Amino acid sequence: MSFLTWALIVYATAAAASPARRVPSPSVVLGNATVIGFTNGTITQFLGIPYAQPPVGDLRLRLPQPISPYEGVINATSFGNQCIQQDFVLPPFPADVPAPAQEYLEAFISIRDVPQSEDCLNLNVITPANATSESQLPVVVWIYGGGFQLGSNAVQPGDVIVARSLEIGHPVVYVAMNYRLSAFGFLGGKEVKEAGIGNLGLQDQREAFRWIQKYISAFGGDPSKVTIWGESAGAISVSLHMLTNGGDTQGLFRAGFMESGSPGTYGDILETQGTYDQIVSDAGCGSADDTLQCLREVPADVLHAAMDKSPSFVDFVQVNTPWNIRSDGVFLTEPPQQLLLSGHVANIPIVVGNDEDEGSAFAFPSLNVTTDDQFFDYLSSNFYPAARPDELAPLLDLYPADPAAGSPFGTGDAFAYSPQYKRISAFQGDWVEQAPRRLFARQLAQTQPVYAFLNKGGKIDGIGAAHGTELANVYGGGDMADYLIRFASTLNPNGDGAFPWPAYTAESPQLLVFQDGAVPLAVGEDTYRAAQMEYLQELSAKYPA
Repeated sequence: MSFLTWALIVYATAAAASPARRVPSPSVVLGNATVIGFTNGTITQFLGIPYAQPPVGDLRLRLPQPISPYEGVINATSFGNQCIQQDFVLPPFPADVPAPAQEYLEAFISIRDVPQSEDCLNLNVITPANATSESQLPVVVWIYGGGFQLGSNAVQPGDVIVARSLEIGHPVVYVAMNYRLSAFGFLGGKEVKEAGIGNLGLQDQREAFRWIQKYISAFGGDPSKVTIWGESAGAISVSLHMLTNGGDTQGLFRAGFMESGSPGTYGDILETQGTYDQIVSDAGCGSADDTLQCLREVPADVLHAAMDKSPSFVDFVQVNTPWNIRSDGVFLTEPPQQLLLSGHVANIPIVVGNDEDEGSAFAFPSLNVTTDDQFFDYLSSNFYPAARPDELAPLLDLYPADPAAGSPFGTGDAFAYSPQYKRISAFQGDWVEQAPRRLFARQLAQTQPVYAFLNKGGKIDGIGAAHGTELANVYGGGDMADYLIRFASTLNPNGDGAFPWPAYTAESPQLLVFQDGAVPLAVGEDTYRAAQMEYLQELSAKYPA
């Protein structure tokens, strides 16, 4: 599916929510409140339902608080506020970057035209129109991506998933929550750690899971059949919910589906002290006795402006931003991969996979890196500042300057926008996505059902099967959507005569490969770039970011 087709799907979803197309008056009762939604054909939507108290005033930079008992009438016919987004400015593109790649990257960081506010902890519930409180349908819970810096539950068209579930005879209920972002949701530093308020965005998600347990049956969902599912930061979030609380799911979910995300190679939030100090200074709190309380009291737009000065994934740091998830002593008691390797992980069935060219969309800010020496300095300064030069030297051979060896893979000398672009693209895609996913899959395959995939479909001219390209398949009602729906329904993606998806094992690490053309699906081996990923895993275990 082309990017333009994907954009039309999103547009059509927004149009479908317009008042002129609504069939009025579907409702559910939550506590002492009546929640009013709207129906389009076979789908009913309830949008913008608050699931926690607004994290405003003195509740800013605190753990989410349970929602007060519902009263009166809740109008759930339009999207709720999205959380405050970090603003981005893309680097200039070279003249030889194809237009489809530029359009994709611009859309990648676009912000939906929905009001932003701190008062944003709301969720959407989308159901089959004939669902009742007795239906007990499986529930898929979507967690959006965006580098923990942007994203909204108003972006992806959840009604497509529900409609497709009806078409293939496995109806599901769809839920998508908003969660706090960047400085509002993932601030680091010793002050944050001492206060026990790290990774607030993940705590928001967990509170939404608790809300689902309490209320989803009113919408026709079965709280014992919840699959948590996400892409990019959302997929990372899914994996981290498997690691928190010693791996105890607390009955909040029974399966996980992860697109381009798994436990990353990160350390402790103390390592982002510099970002905390910068935000404190830029917010005018540098002289305060209690800088954290000062950040709670400044106007939201002041904190937003300070946040916007911090590094993002469109800056030179690229995928290694201060907003990546690190241990905080509460939600994650140790760095994520340490928890994974020590066995503190939920024993549930999972699906986990990657796009072929995970790094290609992120490598443009480093086009000024043009020599081998500069590439070496880039590795040292951005990813492994504590590593010795002799430890980094093997990366020069594992990720050679030859464009034919770089990403987008399989494109020969094409798309070499700088002498080091495809090299950096290959390296950082493996560092942030491929190597952690392989470690995660192989570790879990020893104890529980694992299904893994590699997406080579939906390629964008100039950047290949870039990060996020699989979304057009799953949210376009393609074959990935069918596998997701069956997995949520039966804990196995197979069935209904579909192309067989083999389980992933350490002895036979097989992947389902999504691709374009006459052969849309195939089975491959998870052995590509073995030497590269093994060395990255070794370095990252020694030097977490």
